[in-house]
Amino acid sequence: MKPSFLISVVVAAIIAVVFFVLVPFLGSDISAQYIGAFAAFVGALAAPAISSLFSNETVDSESDNGASVSSGEISTLYVGNLPYRANEQAVQDHFSSQGQVKSVRLMKDRRTGKRKGYGFVEMDEQGAASAIKNLNDVEFQERTLKVRLAKEKSTEE
Repeated sequence: MKPSFLISVVVAAIIAVVFFVLVPFLGSDISAQYIGAFAAFVGALAAPAISSLFSNETVDSESDNGASVSSGEISTLYVGNLPYRANEQAVQDHFSSQGQVKSVRLMKDRRTGKRKGYGFVEMDEQGAASAIKNLNDVEFQERTLKVRLAKEKSTEE
């Protein structure tokens, strides 16, 4: 479950309990069942708005190395046929000639820890378009790179 959903449920439960416990003490003639139902309804409506106030999710406009990324959209590139000895810094340096690089992720085998020869580079849209045009089928550390827009990750299970 997502943390924001859990926060919404907790907030709804707190609001329902507050209404359920406090309203009968205020001298209301309405039965506790109706008050509880009303409280649950109000809590369910208010929880997403209230939980967003306490959410820690922020948009990070800076990459890990401190360089700021423009406010434009970020594109993810698939980079194939990478040399196994290439590291994230070398790939970042190579792609930074085309635009602002936000992050580099090189895939490794879980069992052995060795690089798989492909990875993903996140960059601004203009830089990504430039990288596809200028770095696809270009030699990098004695290997010819394949640079494409990455496909969206499938959420089907």
